[in-house]
Amino acid sequence: MSEDVLTVQNYHSLIGDIASRKYETFSYLPEMTAEEMKAQIQYIIDKEWDVAIEHVEPTRTKNTYWYMWKLPMFGEWNIDTVMEEIEACSKAYPNHHVKVIGYNKLKQSQGTAMVVRRASV
Repeated sequence: MSEDVLTVQNYHSLIGDIASRKYETFSYLPEMTAEEMKAQIQYIIDKEWDVAIEHVEPTRTKNTYWYMWKLPMFGEWNIDTVMEEIEACSKAYPNHHVKVIGYNKLKQSQGTAMVVRRASV
């Protein structure tokens, strides 16, 4: 194989190995910095999507439903408020993964979702 050909990496995710599991697209990348997280949240706000925060125990990540942290933040356009709620959720549930969702109200579906805090397992 020539050196200029990229190969696809195999992420050895196993149901029995909690630490190996991947959740949403961004979990395949290094953990986001606060500034990178703010940029993603700004994208959600710029799209005028509603922000919601969810959390779950690492052993339940493959279940369909995660726990809702409060109600979705309908019409919240302040990034700092969203960041404060992520931090509050993380403090209340330090052993849970935390996810941010951008709900597209026009299509009535998730426009984006990303795990922003991973619990150590």
